Amino acid sequence: MFTLLGAYAMEGAGFKVGWALDQPVPFSHQHHVGGLGLDCRYCHTSVEVSSRAGLPPTHICMSCHSQIWTNADVLAPVRHSLASGQPIPWQRVSRLPDYVYFNHSAHVAKGVPCVTCHGRVDEMPLLAAAHPFQMGWCLDCHRNPTPQLRPPEEVTRMDWTGWKPSPSSVGEVDKLNHDVKSLHPQTLTECHTCHR
Repeated sequence: MFTLLGAYAMEGAGFKVGWALDQPVPFSHQHHVGGLGLDCRYCHTSVEVSSRAGLPPTHICMSCHSQIWTNADVLAPVRHSLASGQPIPWQRVSRLPDYVYFNHSAHVAKGVPCVTCHGRVDEMPLLAAAHPFQMGWCLDCHRNPTPQLRPPEEVTRMDWTGWKPSPSSVGEVDKLNHDVKSLHPQTLTECHTCHR
């Protein structure tokens, strides 16, 4: 019985799909991404070059909020973070177990869009996990990545509607498929790809 409960707890740990966590600042991706049109990379600056997307440092927030909403009570933790040099203690919404290796830059470079894993953040007043990030869910994509792929310049667009049929789009799809499939056919589903 305890083994089953332990396995259930481990499998579901950190995967509260659709639940927004209490955050020090009620940051709205709906407002910033959907309303203002900020690109994911404006705040998540390392997503294309680092294995981790990272939580934005406070100075990113203050690049705008030193000019607008400067005295808003809701932004007091941001101002305190900047003054103290201590990072804002954000709660991670998307979590993976310690034994899972995930590289953001590798996925972005291959044309896997942010929305595939994080959902339509531009429609979320408060950020919530869009998917369970469990092994079966990841493997579904790794076994058949083609439907998720986009041109690299479109990976951060939340409202991208798909390939428009044209000779160049067929070539782009073929190139992305080739890039992914140029790996050994089993590489995407080998245990060591994600478990290091």
